[in-house]
Amino acid sequence: MMEFFAPSLLTAIPLLGALLSVRFWSDPKRVKTCSIASSILTLALMLGMAKLLPPLPTGLLSLYLLPLGALTSVLSQPLHEDHRFSWMVTLVCLGFGIGTLTGRDVSGSFFLMMLMVTIIAVLYRHHTALWPMSWWGVGLLIFGLVCLGISMLTATPLSSIASLMTCAVLLPLAPFHGGYLTTVTRLPGNLPSFVVLLLPIVGLHRLSIILSTIPDDVISVVIVLALVGALYSAVKALAQSRVRLVLGYGSLSFFSIVWWFAATTMATTPRTALLVGAIGLATSGLLIAWQVIRTRYGDDVDPQAISGLAAAMPKYAVVLSLLGLAAMGIPPFGVFAGFMGLVLTSPQAPVFGLFLVLGAWLAASWYIMQLVQQLLFGASRPGLRYTDLLHPELISLVVVVLVLLALGLIPSTLFGPEQPVQPQTTVFLESLAWRN
Repeated sequence: MMEFFAPSLLTAIPLLGALLSVRFWSDPKRVKTCSIASSILTLALMLGMAKLLPPLPTGLLSLYLLPLGALTSVLSQPLHEDHRFSWMVTLVCLGFGIGTLTGRDVSGSFFLMMLMVTIIAVLYRHHTALWPMSWWGVGLLIFGLVCLGISMLTATPLSSIASLMTCAVLLPLAPFHGGYLTTVTRLPGNLPSFVVLLLPIVGLHRLSIILSTIPDDVISVVIVLALVGALYSAVKALAQSRVRLVLGYGSLSFFSIVWWFAATTMATTPRTALLVGAIGLATSGLLIAWQVIRTRYGDDVDPQAISGLAAAMPKYAVVLSLLGLAAMGIPPFGVFAGFMGLVLTSPQAPVFGLFLVLGAWLAASWYIMQLVQQLLFGASRPGLRYTDLLHPELISLVVVVLVLLALGLIPSTLFGPEQPVQPQTTVFLESLAWRN
C-alpha cells in the first residue's frame, strides 16, 4: 500500500502546486514562491520516503535530481509576470516526470505521454518571431509520442523498437535529436534549463527498461549512430555562434557517449544515471548562467558583443568558470566521475570506439572553454552596464555547482546497486499491450 501511496504523493505535490499557482496568478511573487516551495517539499519528501519508493533500474539519483533542477531553474528567474506560465509548466512537467519514473506498467507510460504532450503544446503556443517554430523538432517530438503509443499497443519486438525510438528522442541520439534541440532553444522562460535535465533522465529510465529486449541488429545500428553522433555534435558545437545551440550540441555529444556505453554493455547502472544526471545538470547550470546575460542585455544579445565580465562581475566569473570545468568533464565534478566510472567498468568496449569517444570528450574542452573565455575575458566594453549576480541567481548557480561537486565525490552505489537491476521487461512490455 505504501509503495503506491509514496509515488502518488510525490507526483501529486507538483501538480497541486501548479493548480495553486493559478489561484495566485495575479501576484507573480506568490506564483514563484509556490513553485519554489512545491519543489522543495517534493525533494524533502523524496528523501524522507526513499525506502518506500519502488526500486529504479538505475537507482534513485535521477529521481532526486528532478525537483532540484526545477528549484534551481525557477529560483534563478527574475520576478516578472511574463515568467508565471513557465513556472507553472515547470511544476506540471516535474509532476509528470516523477510519475514516469515511479509509475508501473501503464501508469508510467501514461505520465510520459502527458509530459510529451505538454511540451509539444507549449512549443506550439509560445514561439516568438525571435525563435520561430521549428517544425522539424516538433515533428520529432510528435514522432516520439506516436512511437510511445505504438509501444503500448503492441508486443515485443515491435514494442521494444518503438520504445527505443521514443528513448532516442528524449535521451537525444542523432538523427532523432531535433526535438531535444528545439526544447533547449524554443521553450520560454526557465523551461530550457529544466527540460535539458528532465528529458534525458526520463529517456534513460525508459531505455533501462527495454534495453535487454532490443534485437542485436538494432543494437549494432545504435552503436554506429552513437559514435557518429558524438563526433557530429562536437563538430556542430564548434561551428555555432548562439550559446544555447553550443550547449545543446555539446550535451548531445555527451549523451551520444552514454548511448554508446549502454549499447556496448547492454546494461544501464547507477553510473550511467550519474553521467546523464551530471551532464543534464551542468548544461542546466550553463543555461541559467546564460539567462543571466540575456536578462541584463536582452534575449537577442550577441555573445560576441559581451566580454570582460571577469573584472566587472567577479561572482558571475567564478561560478561560470566552475560550471565550465564541470561541463568539460574535469575532476572532481560529476561528469568526470560518471564518464570514468563507465570507462573503467566496461572492459568489453572496443578500443576504436573508446578512441572516438575520447575525441568527442576532448572537443568539449575546446568549445566550452572558448565560450567561457569569450564572456569572461577580453576588453571591458564602455557601453555595457555590468551588474553582478543577484542573490537568487547566485544561490541557484551555487547549488548547481555544489551538487555537481557532490556527484563527483559521493559513490554512485549510494543511490542504487552497482549491478543493474534487471526489470521484468517482458512482463512489463506485455502488460502495456492493450488487447481486446
